[in-house]
Amino acid sequence: MKKILLALLLLNLSVNSKADEAQFGFTTGLDYSTGKYGQSEVTRIKYIPFTEKVEYGRWLFKTTVPWLEIDGPGGVTGDSQIIITENINKHSKESGLGDIVSSLTYTAFQSAEQKLTLDVGAKVKFATASVGKGLGTGKNDYSAQLDIYKTLSDEALDKLTLIGTVGYKVYGKPDLSTYALKDVWFGTLGAAYKIDTSNSAGFLVDLRQAAWAQNSNIREYTLYYSHRFSPTYNIQSYISTGNTRSSIDFGAGLVLGVSW
Repeated sequence: MKKILLALLLLNLSVNSKADEAQFGFTTGLDYSTGKYGQSEVTRIKYIPFTEKVEYGRWLFKTTVPWLEIDGPGGVTGDSQIIITENINKHSKESGLGDIVSSLTYTAFQSAEQKLTLDVGAKVKFATASVGKGLGTGKNDYSAQLDIYKTLSDEALDKLTLIGTVGYKVYGKPDLSTYALKDVWFGTLGAAYKIDTSNSAGFLVDLRQAAWAQNSNIREYTLYYSHRFSPTYNIQSYISTGNTRSSIDFGAGLVLGVSW
């Protein structure tokens, strides 16, 4: 869901000073993806997140509690990593609570004159998804990242914002896996275009190193569209695909948001 959350952030992106009063938000939606992830059969994943956020000054705190359904040959967790060997080649359809994710982000630099924003953040994935059902690894993961947003000053392109993310993820080592998981670098490149005060669209490229030897690096592409009905309500839709063995073949989703 990283791409969805990034799209939500871009919808509200501004280089104006942050308000010194707390702002709250809630989002939910549906993410659907399919892929073989190096196996002979397709795995289908449905992901419904319930995300709450609190923003105060330069600080942003978010927690996502997801519902997850995985239908496939087994071994593919919510992070699309084939690591639970006991579940491989056991086709099943399982659902339940996914891994809860919490993040804390701080706007370290923000310049209205340069139209530049720099955020630093940390994230924890808590191992709340069932290992027995193959929905999670049973271990916590930790990551840190740096996000950069630059709106072009050129008069003809002043509605275009360039996006860059670089981060590092530390995987918990599952007890049931014979594969040694590696900690990985990940990143995002992209651009968002503000069509008018209510609409924006963008393109994102997500990159991530392989977490274990038999996986390939992940490279996925997302095209999204956002519409704000009012200062309170917004909606986002997107489609995604990838072109490596461990990437999704197809993904799509819809996200509804409310803020106050």
